[in-house]
Amino acid sequence: MISRVARFLARAAAAAALAFAPAAFADEAPDAQVRKAIDEVLAAVKADKELQGAASKKLNDLIEAKVLPHFDFTRMTRLAVGRNWQQASDAQKEALTREFRALLVRTYSTSLAQYRNQTIEVKPAKAAPQDKEAVVKTLVMQPGGQPIPIDYGVERTDKGWKVYDVIVDGVSLVTTYRGSFNDQIQKNGIDGLVKTLADRNRGAGGGAGPAKAEPKK
Repeated sequence: MISRVARFLARAAAAAALAFAPAAFADEAPDAQVRKAIDEVLAAVKADKELQGAASKKLNDLIEAKVLPHFDFTRMTRLAVGRNWQQASDAQKEALTREFRALLVRTYSTSLAQYRNQTIEVKPAKAAPQDKEAVVKTLVMQPGGQPIPIDYGVERTDKGWKVYDVIVDGVSLVTTYRGSFNDQIQKNGIDGLVKTLADRNRGAGGGAGPAKAEPKK
């Protein structure tokens, strides 16, 4: 069920939403990009009480500006949909990407609003200059709780590193969604999955509406 997947994602979304802020240079090391982003986003959340306690348009705007430009939503959606992606029309692919993106925005916004003094340790990434992909490993340190390992699969582009997967405690986000999405497609087709995602994005309460921006790479 998509709701079960959302609960899995919610556990890590506050940290995932801190992942990537704009890089000054396209060749900046991925771990350096993460460290810069963490400092910038945490500073914004700590300084503004309106960003704490509940999902809001203001929090969505922060995510749109500081996080989403550094996710490859087309690749994430393709990986999550799996082999069914090849069966989808161009219009269906666009709709799937748009709704998947909106689903993640909602979850990030809700979870980041619950930020309570967590700190994040970023480990040095082993990425050679010629590498096209890398993994950035982090640990979310929770006051009074066990650290949560969150890794980011990233790809090098001419606009910096882009996230294409988030791995929480060894469990891949896109792989987890793939099972849920495949079940939906088997029962109701690709259009049925699009409708399920759209209904979830538009039907959930809490004030933070689905993202209206176009899908970004």
